[in-house]
Amino acid sequence: MKKTEVCYKTFVEILKEELVPAMGCTEPIAVAFAAAKAREVLGRMPERVELDCSGNIIKNVKSVVVPNTNGEKGLKIATAAGLIAGKAEKELEVISEATEEQKKQMKEFAESGVIKLGVTTSGLKFDILIKLYAGEDTVVCRVAVNHTNIVYLAKNDEVLIDRGEPAGNTAWNTDRSLLNVEDIVDFANTVDLDDVREILDRQIEYNMAI
Repeated sequence: MKKTEVCYKTFVEILKEELVPAMGCTEPIAVAFAAAKAREVLGRMPERVELDCSGNIIKNVKSVVVPNTNGEKGLKIATAAGLIAGKAEKELEVISEATEEQKKQMKEFAESGVIKLGVTTSGLKFDILIKLYAGEDTVVCRVAVNHTNIVYLAKNDEVLIDRGEPAGNTAWNTDRSLLNVEDIVDFANTVDLDDVREILDRQIEYNMAI
């Protein structure tokens, strides 16, 4: 496969999208990401939180440990982690810099009764809708289809992002329709490693650390 071909360039971009660093199981991290983004827009800690998730998210989050929470599990702690220690710009490493004091605050917030949980009705397998309330302000953030794909974000009457209702359960920037076994093998055998070295070196480093 030649570097000038569309397939070659597409496969490199797909690798970049797929090999995104994530801290722990990605579903609770996505919840924390949504919470962190919503709080960033709100500009302060909320007085009330409503979190609705698809059944698949609920199932996957309830029994896995949320990183940097001292072994806590569940949607409420994932939400609290994002609100208190989250840095949305770090995406799937959103709570990687939580301090010990913040971990204590997370547990207290998760157990305070402020967070109300519900189930989405969109039919999407991956759907997270969080609403934050503080005084007269309300922020709504929806992450759907994949882990950092914000499809709706608004503060009060100001809509900041509105990508419409997701058409299906796949939302990538790069078209995956070109993928087939023959071309994947060809790409693997001919790829210039300098084009993907940063991605692969990071992946090797993380896997060796694990």
